[in-house]
Amino acid sequence: MSGIGLLNEKPLHASLKQWYARPGDRFEVPVDGFVIDIVRDDLLIEIQTRNFSSIKSKLTRLSDSHQVRLIYPIVQETWIVRLATGARGGVIRRKSPKRGRFEDLFWELVSIPRLLLNPNFSLEVLMIRQEEVRRYDGRRKRRRRGWVIEGRQLLAVMDQRLFVQSADWLRFLPDGLESFTTSDLATRIATKRELAQKMAYCLREARMIDLIGRRGRANVYRVPGSS
Repeated sequence: MSGIGLLNEKPLHASLKQWYARPGDRFEVPVDGFVIDIVRDDLLIEIQTRNFSSIKSKLTRLSDSHQVRLIYPIVQETWIVRLATGARGGVIRRKSPKRGRFEDLFWELVSIPRLLLNPNFSLEVLMIRQEEVRRYDGRRKRRRRGWVIEGRQLLAVMDQRLFVQSADWLRFLPDGLESFTTSDLATRIATKRELAQKMAYCLREARMIDLIGRRGRANVYRVPGSS
């Protein structure tokens, strides 16, 4: 799509921008001292593939006076392509067993939970299929046994979910979970307790759940207004 600034961008970021673009969008637009990926009418759209902490200040300042949407891809499926030379020459393509899920968002969201309080801020998660190209470099055997990641490319967007208000975020909590510990949450959604702890931290910081007491050494939470 013409008009999209792709110079010096990582392939995954550039292809996500192309996928998300709509007619009439403007790209790489200066706003209040920052360069915005996409401007759609009055909405400022930023695509971030990782590390929310690096754009915390940018998002916070812009959302004070603008509608801001953060786009974040989670890799649901990865195809790994290995390129080798010499005795290891050839191309091998295989599917990674790792599969992402919407809850993985909270690994990054812990950097910006208070932004969920701002009505100007929204976040959209894209579940994607990607291709990861790796090249063998015998000089770097200490990491990934010599395989170096050269780039990631978008193959498809498999699902997407927009988070605008509290009700959208509270859908992460299973039905019937009135008061709960992070251990309860981890069990109900079949995830690591560490991730459940990050979920509880973000939702509490965003004032969507309350800390109501303790059960042994564990904090107990509840959604305000639930019986």
